[in-house]
Amino acid sequence: MLVQIHTDKNIEGGSRFTEYFTTEINNELARFDEIVTRIEVHVTDENASKSSPNDKKVVIEARVEKKQPIAVTAHGDTVEKAFFEALEKVTRVLDTTVEKINEH
Repeated sequence: MLVQIHTDKNIEGGSRFTEYFTTEINNELARFDEIVTRIEVHVTDENASKSSPNDKKVVIEARVEKKQPIAVTAHGDTVEKAFFEALEKVTRVLDTTVEKINEH
């Protein structure tokens, strides 16, 4: 599974940032390796430099073989909170997707 992390100009991304989130994704979504070809993470700060509640947005898009991409969005006070909420959401959606695939 290929993992790509994208940040806007207001989020300080770097190799440690990318490595950390990539590791968390690989650990959490390892059981979906057979059906997920790529995970894209988009991290943005919706209010730029101003600090306000829930202004960090994380969108995680999962590319599933022979299916439409799955995308979830989460907001949080910090990038980490938004990321882990989005990761939890995408895990639930992928669980449901796998169940539906197995039923057919």
